Amino acid sequence: MEQVHTYLTKSTKYSSSLNLFKKGIKAAFLVLLALICTTPSFAQQGTLDKYITIKLNNISLADALAAIGDKASVNISYSNTKLDTKKIVNVNASNKTLRKVLYDLLGNDVKLNAQDNVITIQTTDNKPVASINLNNNLNEVVVVSSRSPQHISDIPGTVWVVDSAKLQTQIKAGVPLKEALGILIPGLDIGNQGRSNYAQNIRGRNILVMIDGVSINSTRNTSRQFDAIDPFNIEKIEVLSGASSVYGGDATGGIINIVTKKATAQKLAFQTEVGGRSGLKHGDDHDLRVAQSVAGGNSFVKGRLGFAYQQNGAAYDGDNHQIIIDTKQGDLQYNRSIDLFGNVDFKLKHNQSISLDAQYYNSKYNSDHGLFLGNNLAGALPANANNGVAPDPSLLDVRKGFEADVVPRSKRIFINGQYRISDILGGQSFQFQAFVRSEKLDFNPSFPEGIVQARELTVSPGNVKPLPLAASRQNTDVYGFKAVLAKRWDKIQVTYGADLDQEKFVGKQAFFDTDLSYSSGGLINRTASTLDRYPGNRILGISGFAQASWTIIDNLTLSGGIRQQHMQVNVDDFVRFQQAVSVNYGIGTSADKIPGGKNDYNVTLFNGSLIYKFNNRAQIWGNYSQGFSVPDPTKYYGTGSYVRDGNNWKLVNSINVKDAPLSGIKTNQYEIGGRLSTESGFKGQIAGFYSISNKAIIINTSTFTISVADQKVRNYGFEGEFSYSQQPKGLEVGINGQFIISDINTPDKGYQRNSIISTNPSKFAAFAGWKSNDFSIRLQAVRSLDLKDYQNLELKGFTTFDLVGNVKLPVGVLSAGIQNLWDKQYLTFWGQRSVLFYGAPAKLYQYYGRGRTFSLTYTISY
Repeated sequence: MEQVHTYLTKSTKYSSSLNLFKKGIKAAFLVLLALICTTPSFAQQGTLDKYITIKLNNISLADALAAIGDKASVNISYSNTKLDTKKIVNVNASNKTLRKVLYDLLGNDVKLNAQDNVITIQTTDNKPVASINLNNNLNEVVVVSSRSPQHISDIPGTVWVVDSAKLQTQIKAGVPLKEALGILIPGLDIGNQGRSNYAQNIRGRNILVMIDGVSINSTRNTSRQFDAIDPFNIEKIEVLSGASSVYGGDATGGIINIVTKKATAQKLAFQTEVGGRSGLKHGDDHDLRVAQSVAGGNSFVKGRLGFAYQQNGAAYDGDNHQIIIDTKQGDLQYNRSIDLFGNVDFKLKHNQSISLDAQYYNSKYNSDHGLFLGNNLAGALPANANNGVAPDPSLLDVRKGFEADVVPRSKRIFINGQYRISDILGGQSFQFQAFVRSEKLDFNPSFPEGIVQARELTVSPGNVKPLPLAASRQNTDVYGFKAVLAKRWDKIQVTYGADLDQEKFVGKQAFFDTDLSYSSGGLINRTASTLDRYPGNRILGISGFAQASWTIIDNLTLSGGIRQQHMQVNVDDFVRFQQAVSVNYGIGTSADKIPGGKNDYNVTLFNGSLIYKFNNRAQIWGNYSQGFSVPDPTKYYGTGSYVRDGNNWKLVNSINVKDAPLSGIKTNQYEIGGRLSTESGFKGQIAGFYSISNKAIIINTSTFTISVADQKVRNYGFEGEFSYSQQPKGLEVGINGQFIISDINTPDKGYQRNSIISTNPSKFAAFAGWKSNDFSIRLQAVRSLDLKDYQNLELKGFTTFDLVGNVKLPVGVLSAGIQNLWDKQYLTFWGQRSVLFYGAPAKLYQYYGRGRTFSLTYTISY
């Protein structure tokens, strides 16, 4: 198959903190003592008439009230109100009365009662405060844009927030995470229904996916970022569309930051969730899940522990046929997932905190069902490996009897620690983050890519070794540090810091006993040998960045920044995979190694933006930003040409670090947009974008290697969402989507439509529903268009409908949903692409969408 052009991406600490805490207490005591000595009349004043000077930046309302109380030597109580104490605020008071400081912070809708040294905040009838002076009381606070808390109304870019209510409505009604995000996030492509999120892009380019600000991407792009956490442990999802120079590598299409659930109160709290999902037509078509959490603490420490378990059964398409098991990337039929996620937060002082997150995640194939490939694999064996006899797809069948030493699995251990302190070094806030991630990704037994079409297991003409089954095993270990400082003046805000991360990758291939695999029709696979599949590598990244914003005039803010990024890629010596396989099967006894080496990347990335705020509800902006990525070195290095010299495979030429270093790819993005939110319930956000990269990636689908060409790739279009919601209950309607054109600059015809291998068509989603205090229902539809590329390869779009809703019971909430409401038969984008990757028989790689599926979930919080 000819090459296809495409674009691709990718307890000593406690004691030191305790000492710092003690020093802080001592300093606070000395300051208080000085105030008492120098202002003898201070104690005689009314409590609310005390004058204080205090400056706090990017701090929660709860911490701000505690700090104000400490400063004024009073206790501020608000336990009987519904203040949003998690909101991020800024306080800048110079010699103001305590009364004035609190009213400026909370607005005039509160009552302040003072008795002795206690100030009690009261709200009328215990209702939520309608006006808290947070620059924009209707906007969410996110960190995804600038690495420090910021209101959406202040961000000069396209930001989407999928809050807990939106996400859980989808998940508890049976919509899987990848598909739910494709419906809720306008610029995100529709997700595959399997384990992989390959080619699920934002604005046609790769996504940087993070959990609590830590990247879960790897340079070896295995496309399993969404097979990383159970939605039960997700609080919300922040999305920044477009290239970003603030975060660096892989942030060329957008950023998705998954924010996990934390304990929100001192009271002990539990949540239990039980659910099921089925097409109700077959006994093995059922998915079952159960989840449990416990949270609580005290004024010093709070924590949450969440556990989610899910076991899937078979899946059937719209024509009532079982969907073929994905033998390459692995699907989620017969899959068992376990997600254990815990976090603990320590409040050392009003301006200091330490948090620790830890996760164990294991998503693994768990069944004795497998894909029968026919006697002697005759249902799947390529013709060039079977004396010219084409495979017979009618022999393919899902049946019992499957046993394998390696099955599809995504296993991760993730630890993330953060230390935060505000009002230091002249009023700055500081955050230090350290993290470690270890993941083991296994794939399904299948014919190994790279030797299927080349058929290099040839001893002599006509004497061909049986093509073995094998499974890839790819392990990645990452650790790193992040440090961020931020300071706000009257009209200027500065954020700066540094990142360091170290990544290590090892890729192996387990080869199975050929006789046993053939005699069992591919159902029984025992490891006979293990070889290196990709060259091992180690990647060191060190970066520094600085961002600044300046309010030029009222409502007009100019922002800009720079990131200096250094990457060092070390690649091991490596025997080309095809030659290693040949030697393993006795075709030669040795092979020369392709030399490894070291390659350094130094890149400077810039961004600039301008935002005009008509008010806190309406803004327009324009921005420019650069992104950078390094293509997958494992699919670039380690290739070359060999000739057989006796029993040794002699290296003739190769792609290696010294002679052909891998080029990085820089993306420039331009965007204009605006957003509006009205009191009547109308919300809208829309942005037009144009991005262009200086190079393109070429994928060779015969050898599954890549090269980098000096061909520009440009993406342009718009993304947006408009919705209306009656408040507090009533009608809800909306529409969102992305219209995108992706072109590649071909040598002979100029710009042509980019390859469908990694480019998706435009898509749109719409919904209509009704909500009340005890009931909600929503009908939603998502439509993807058709797409034909410059090689006349085509993706056929499809439309699906879902019905989701929930009802509050006397105890708990019952959620229900029907996916693919009209039982539509359609071929997923991955099912259409995989045939291009892997060839015949098409039936083996055509993965259809799941048919009509019913879901029911019961949730109780207590």
